[in-house]
This record gives sequence, structure tokens and C-alpha cells, in this order.
Amino acid sequence: MSKNYIKKAKYANLSKAVGTKVNIRKEVNKAKRIAKMAAHENKNIEATTGQVEQVETDASLNKKATWGFLLKFSLPTMLSMLLMNTMGIVDGIFVSRLIDPIALAAVGLVFPFISFALAIGFMLGVGGNALVAKKIGEGRALEAKQNFSMITLVAFILSVAVSVVGIVFPDFVLNILGVDDFVRPMALEYMTPMLYFMPMIILGMVFQQFLITEGKAYIIAITTMASGLTSAGLNYVFIYIMDMGLQGAAAASSIGFTIPAVVGIAYFTFMRKGNLYFISPTFDFMALGRTCVNGASEMVTMLASSITAVLMNNVLMRLYGPEAVAASGIMFAAMGIFTAIFWGYASGVMPIISYNYGKNDTHNLKMVYKKSLWLVGIISTISIGLAWLFTNPFIWIYEIPVYIPMHNMAFRGIRIMALSFTLMGFNAFASMWFTALNNGVVSSLLSFFRTLVFTAIAFTIMPEIFGLDGAWAAIPVVEIVSISMTITAFKLMKKKYRY
Repeated sequence: MSKNYIKKAKYANLSKAVGTKVNIRKEVNKAKRIAKMAAHENKNIEATTGQVEQVETDASLNKKATWGFLLKFSLPTMLSMLLMNTMGIVDGIFVSRLIDPIALAAVGLVFPFISFALAIGFMLGVGGNALVAKKIGEGRALEAKQNFSMITLVAFILSVAVSVVGIVFPDFVLNILGVDDFVRPMALEYMTPMLYFMPMIILGMVFQQFLITEGKAYIIAITTMASGLTSAGLNYVFIYIMDMGLQGAAAASSIGFTIPAVVGIAYFTFMRKGNLYFISPTFDFMALGRTCVNGASEMVTMLASSITAVLMNNVLMRLYGPEAVAASGIMFAAMGIFTAIFWGYASGVMPIISYNYGKNDTHNLKMVYKKSLWLVGIISTISIGLAWLFTNPFIWIYEIPVYIPMHNMAFRGIRIMALSFTLMGFNAFASMWFTALNNGVVSSLLSFFRTLVFTAIAFTIMPEIFGLDGAWAAIPVVEIVSISMTITAFKLMKKKYRY
């Protein structure tokens, strides 16, 4: 009996175990079906989200390239860049009037290092903007967000690294910049506050580029205006009331420059209905490489400008002293007003170019190309006239007396430099055009030869032969030589991109 009982018990347990296994299989199959349905639903949701985002993008970028559309898209950027350059002019006015005109030399000598740091932000902003706008045009919305978040993080890391180098090794930096013992205390006083604010300044530059793609260029204009007003107000408080000298001027500018960064962080964090906002970044090294290649021309332009400025400052200091460096600061401030318009227009229409290229809309691409060349030509002609007309009033705002040599240096410099506006706009537009087409190689070559090779040769030779006027004339000579490369690039690439 006991044996039969044990046998029955075994059969019962075995049957129970088999039944349990069958139930487990049923549950597993049921779970698989649910997971499959969930994945299908998730895919539908992602597709719907992508379609909605694509419709939103089309509403801002997918329009016929009329004169009004191009101007509407580019005017806020032109205004914002103009206001950014005006901030530098305001700094110079306060420094010249409330401290000393020679202190302008210290600002001019330090600026190439600041420009070097800003070049990193400009490269990531412009190059990333071209890549992201192209991906949006191709309908790859999620990938565009991931790339945007990654680029922002990389920009922050690099900006912190630059700040640390400047703070830890200030003498090394000043030696490279060619700062002599007379100007060194003033230069160090101006550079130090800027270094502490560098991460926010660079992030502000990056966000401004991506806000263009968002179709929110008006936010750029508003924040830039707020930055300018803040900088001007703080310059008065820090220099005139608190007597902080050059350190106050640098702090005022730095605080003003942080406003676009704060607004950008807030916008891309909380406004989650647009094409771009922060998500968990995915490190796509191929996309990062493409971003760097795309923006390399703009970085080359700024780096070359920094190198050229160092070279020019050294030549001017050696031949004519601090007064010539201060005069060049006034001249380049005037030049910055007009170059801001050229670069502002090119930056403003860049997302339109990238979007239509990604969408393969060659008809709209041709319209953008032809009308942009006309607009650049008109702006160039007006710029020359305005520069000549307002030469004296511009120098007057720095309170430079007519009887001192610095006034005559600045006057002749502005008049000669203005001749470069005839071709400068076309050369600047060409660089941005090929960046927008995601051809960083051609864009970089144009920028490299124009802003470094030709400029270095001109500034090395011409001052030695023609004196100070030769230094000023080097700028239009460079533009004349560079236009041949611009025309060649436009012709060679026309068949490939069908513009």
C-alpha cells in the first residue's frame, strides 16, 4: 500500500510540474504578445511625433525663397550680431573716456585669446547647426535632438578647459599675445574676469545658432539687446561709480554675454514642443566629427583672425608703439559693425540652405543663392558709403582729440579699410554657403587662405614697404586676392549641388 501511495504521489507531482510548465509557457507567450503590441504602439507614437515635428519644421523653413522670407529670417540675426559688436564698442568708449585711450591697446592685445576661445563655440554652433538642420530636413528629428544635446555638452567641456588654461597660465598666454611690460598689468586686469565667465559666453554663442534653426531668431535679437543694455549699464556702474577700471569693463561685458546662455538653457530645457530641446545625449563621434568639419571654416576664420591680430599687434607695437595698436582697435571696431551685417545675413539664411539641401529642393536652393548674391552686393555698396560718411563721428565717440597722432591713424585706417567691403561680403557668404551644404572642406580652404595665408603675407610685407597705410591697406588687398578663390569654388561646386 505504501508503495502504491508513493507511486501515485509521484505521478501527481509530475503532472503538477508539467501543468506548471505549460502555464509558464502560456504566460511567456502572452507577455511576448503584449510586448510586441507595446513596441508597435511605441513605434506609432514615435512616427506620429516625428510627423508633427516635421510639420512644425516645414512651417518655419519650408517656404519659397522670396526676398521677404530671406530678409525676415536673416534680419534678427544681423541685428543680434550688430548688437554684439556694439557691446565691444561700448566697452571701448568707456575704457577710452573714463580710463585712458592707451588702455584700448590692452583690450586689443587680449582680444585674440578671447577670440580663440569663442572660435570653439562658433565652430560647434555653426557646424552643429548645419548638421542638425539637414537632419531635420531629412525627417530625422530624434537624431537631431541627440546631436544637439551632445554638441552642447562638448562645448561646455571645452570652454571649461580653455578657462582653466588661461587662469592657471596667464603669463604664458600674455607672452604669446606679445604683451610688453608696459601694457601687461592692464592686459591681465582685463583678461582675468573674462576667463571665469568663458563657459557661459561660449554656450551663449552655441545656443544662438540653434535658435535660428528653431525659427526663434527674434529671441536672439531680444537677448542680445538685453545683453548690450546690461553691459552698458554695468560699465557705467563698475568703471565710473565703483572705479574698477579695466577689470570692471571686462566684468560688465562678461555678465552681459551670459544672458544669451541663461535664456538658451531655459528655452531648450522647458520649451519641449519645438524641433530642438535637451534630451539624454548619445555620443555619436561621427556626427561630432561632421560638426567640427562643417564648422571648421568658421573656426579657421576666427582663429586666423586671432593669429593675424597677434601678428598685426606685434608689427604695430614694434614700428609705431601702443598708440598704433589703440588706433587699430578703433578701426576694427568700426569694421566690426559692417562685418556683423555680412556674417549676420549669412548665418541667418544658413538653416534655409541646409534644410533645402537635405530636402533636395534644388529650385529653392537656386533662388537662395541668386537672391543672396544680390542682397550682399547691395549691403556692400551701402556699407562703403556709411563708413566714409561717419568716419569722424565714430572716432569722436572715443573722445580722441584731433591733434594727437592716434586720431589721424584711426581716420586713415577706417577710410582705407572700408574699401574692403566691396568684396568682403561675397567672401564671407561663400564660406557660410559651403558650410550650410555640409562641405566643410571647401569652406575651410576658403577661410584658411583668406584669413590666414593671404592675411599673414599681406601684414608681414605691406607695413614694411608702405608704412602704417600699408598695414591698413592689407585688408582690402586680401579681399581682392580671395575673391578669385570664391568665384572658382562657386563655379566648380555648382554642378554637384545644382544651385
